[in-house]
Amino acid sequence: MSRVLESDEAVAQKALRLLELTSLNADDTTERIIALCERALTPVGNVAAVCVLPRFAGLARRTLDDLLAREVKVVAAVNFPNGGASISTVESETRAAMLTGADEIDLVYPFHAQLGGDKTVGGDMIAACKAKCGRRGLLTVTLETGVLRDPQIIHQVCRTAIREGASFLKTSTGKQVVSATPQAARILIEAIAELGAQVGFKASGNVRTLSEARIYLDVVQNRFGPFWLEPGRVRLGGASLLDDLLAHLGVRP
Repeated sequence: MSRVLESDEAVAQKALRLLELTSLNADDTTERIIALCERALTPVGNVAAVCVLPRFAGLARRTLDDLLAREVKVVAAVNFPNGGASISTVESETRAAMLTGADEIDLVYPFHAQLGGDKTVGGDMIAACKAKCGRRGLLTVTLETGVLRDPQIIHQVCRTAIREGASFLKTSTGKQVVSATPQAARILIEAIAELGAQVGFKASGNVRTLSEARIYLDVVQNRFGPFWLEPGRVRLGGASLLDDLLAHLGVRP
């Protein structure tokens, strides 16, 4: 009952510390990434992470360190956004990102290969990427659930990702027509619960407002309880969500 009555302000504060602030555009610049890192530090608290393309991982880490925000993680998105099937490309991107300062890697699962009938490249790619992350690097696997569509296929891919060492399962890149949905989120969360794994959940794509964020936080809480709402377990990915959260917290742009 307390969750139902929770104020918008309280939910916004929770969502803020779970936010993974993203800039994943082909035309991103040094100035844009520096501005992203500066936005990650707000008057009402810092976000959990920033997510950038691999070539900006070092810049993001240095900028956050200069801002005395070492606790804000830098996530580098590899195999983004098209989810290709080249394992060597993923290994190269991952190695470079980790060497230059990434704390975590976000791997786009080779969803086209999966739909084309290749049931092995996905697992092999995750295992190879995990090896390049090293012992300290966390690995997110982005499933592109809006393209995979079939609940059985999504569930199968979840099991593969968990088996090969994923630290988080993520709904989507946000670059497809269909992105995150509550239904897809439930499939990911049930797979995590079913396997009893210490794997977190990320919602990304169509998470632009507090009301949308609340939906996904409720999905998590309904299955695992409120203690799960911490950055090591749950993240909300997006570029525009921060503005809406700050508005609800009384912070003017």
